[in-house]
Amino acid sequence: MTAGVIVLAILFIVVLATIVAGVRIVPQGQEHVVQRLGKYHATLKPGLNFIIPYVDTVSFRLTTKDIVMDIGAQEAITKDNAVIVANAIAFIKVIDPVKAVYGINDYAYAIQNLVMTTLRAIIGEMELDKALSSRDLIKTRLKDVISDDVTDWGILVKSVEIQDIKPSDSMQKAMEQQASAERLKRATILEAEGRKEAAILEAEGKLQAAKREAEAQITLADASAKAIAEISSAVGDRELPAVFLLGDRYVNAIQKLSVSGNAKTFVLPADILGAVKGMLGGRQ
Repeated sequence: MTAGVIVLAILFIVVLATIVAGVRIVPQGQEHVVQRLGKYHATLKPGLNFIIPYVDTVSFRLTTKDIVMDIGAQEAITKDNAVIVANAIAFIKVIDPVKAVYGINDYAYAIQNLVMTTLRAIIGEMELDKALSSRDLIKTRLKDVISDDVTDWGILVKSVEIQDIKPSDSMQKAMEQQASAERLKRATILEAEGRKEAAILEAEGKLQAAKREAEAQITLADASAKAIAEISSAVGDRELPAVFLLGDRYVNAIQKLSVSGNAKTFVLPADILGAVKGMLGGRQ
């Protein structure tokens, strides 16, 4: 093989490599940023593209598809000094590759930190109960703030979702203890009110019973007085039948009293006959 053939072969290879180097095929869903001698020159769209070999270089390859960014869990302090943990997920899209690569050093890292700091700031303006129940409000405000900041970076924020928001472990434990104390307090109050109502009902029952007992005693006394009066009127001077009748009733009453479970001690008059006669008006 002569030297000329070798030179021609080398030249052919160089030319072929140069042609290949000047052809760029960009996949669908990507855009390539080309620099010429270190300065931005063009953006290659999906499909077949040509550049000047050794002068133009593909410096950045960016995806134009939606990018999912996971924002890790972080602690935030609410307006009422409660500590909660929140994490989010952002959906972004590169709409201007030139701004994305020349407007910010690392747009993905920047957006992650921007979401984290903005999320903490929004939660810090809310009280605990509102922060835990206002996911839609938080994500709306978060998207609005971030969209304004990332416009200069050629990024579109399509959506920001709050994956989870909850009290921290220590805060959750404190809330559980507080809830337990509240339940115990309510139970104690209910028990005290129950005892109070029971005592009132018992006292009212005793009062009613006492009133009824007094009424019964009065009625019984009136009946006894009326009976004695009628007996005295009926017997007149006939003392013996009246003494016998009243004495019989007197003995029966004493007998019932002696067998009563509440009776401990009772005293009998020494002169029962005299006591019975006294019922008739004191005649001896």
